[in-house]
Amino acid sequence: MDIQEQLLELRRKIARIDQKYANATPATPPPNPFQKPRPARYFVEELMSGEVVTTAHGAHFETEKLYESHRRHGSMDISNLIELPDDLLDSLSGGTILKSHPKRWCFLDTETTGLAGGAGCYAFLIGVGSIDEEGFRVRQFFMRDFGDEPSLLAALSDYLGRFDVLITYNGKTYDVPLLETRYRMARAKPPFARLAHLDLLHGARRLWKLRLDSCRLVELENRILGLEREGDLPGEMIPYYYFQYLRIQQAFHLVPIFHHNVMDIVSLACLTAVAPFAFRSPKDAPLRHGADFVGLARWVEQAGRHDEAVQLLRRALELGLPDNLLFKTMWEIARLEKKLERYDAALLLYTDLAAAKNPFRVPAFEELAKHYERRERNHMMALEMTRNALALEDTEPLRRRELRLKSRLTKRCKISQTV
Repeated sequence: MDIQEQLLELRRKIARIDQKYANATPATPPPNPFQKPRPARYFVEELMSGEVVTTAHGAHFETEKLYESHRRHGSMDISNLIELPDDLLDSLSGGTILKSHPKRWCFLDTETTGLAGGAGCYAFLIGVGSIDEEGFRVRQFFMRDFGDEPSLLAALSDYLGRFDVLITYNGKTYDVPLLETRYRMARAKPPFARLAHLDLLHGARRLWKLRLDSCRLVELENRILGLEREGDLPGEMIPYYYFQYLRIQQAFHLVPIFHHNVMDIVSLACLTAVAPFAFRSPKDAPLRHGADFVGLARWVEQAGRHDEAVQLLRRALELGLPDNLLFKTMWEIARLEKKLERYDAALLLYTDLAAAKNPFRVPAFEELAKHYERRERNHMMALEMTRNALALEDTEPLRRRELRLKSRLTKRCKISQTV
């Protein structure tokens, strides 16, 4: 049988098989007793309180949560927020935020499809917190699918129109640039230019970085406000949960994301009642740790308030500091006392630093040598301090100082012998 006859016979067999199974009913697989029944799909508007909002650009979902004024968030009373002074943010912002009532402040945080940002990163959930007589409310704008973005951005612009001040946490680096990119991608004008912007991250780092290993918002919420989140979704898991929601449309995946966003915003508002207030009125700052007072003192010194900085550093010494911060704080106090021309106070600190083994011992001996040479004209004591420094660290400047002081003492001795 040649090849053509073989192919013809093969086609006949295939045709018979096709005819045999053309009208056959596929077999139903037996039920799996270990497989749970798949729940029906719950869309976000069916599972959560809120509504689908329609705009000229489409539709999106919005929900709102109110923290009543009688409630507490960790150690903070929600009722305290509306009583914050309207000039609270002036000092912290370097004078860029003038008087504005707390009801005109908004607190913004985003949940995104990626942590690195970039043009392909979407802000699928945007929360905006605000203060009013009833307490603290958080309005959340949610993108049910990528097509909701133009509507969400338009509604966000309208909502932000009622506020004068925008407060974020790392928002100048991440949230606002990301949202500005999304507005431009949607060919819409970003609403942030007219808002005075305070990024609380910078103030928090100045105030707490000496004591805390991390200044992440969740860490400050726990260590400063005394609040322990239960069942919270880690931030790095949020993009995965959103993409899971898009894939299977099971809205219960969204519940922990909405909760995480609300908690971040309420904590941001409560920390705003702590950090700026500490800078505005350092003596009344609600701080209990010496390291926090050191951070606040450095912050105050940068504003040129040197006398206040000294008082805060001395308060830090009273509360106690670890050795790695203790000697540096003593050095900073001595430097400021000298700058304020309170030389006796500086002299005592330099003497204490020179008496114990620490990283500032040699500089302290140098400062003592300068003091005795220039202010007391006691060249013998100045020479002794210089030699003490040389015994610890042999440097060219110290050698020159030693030679100069020896020369002056020699001349004085010759003059005395002549007289």
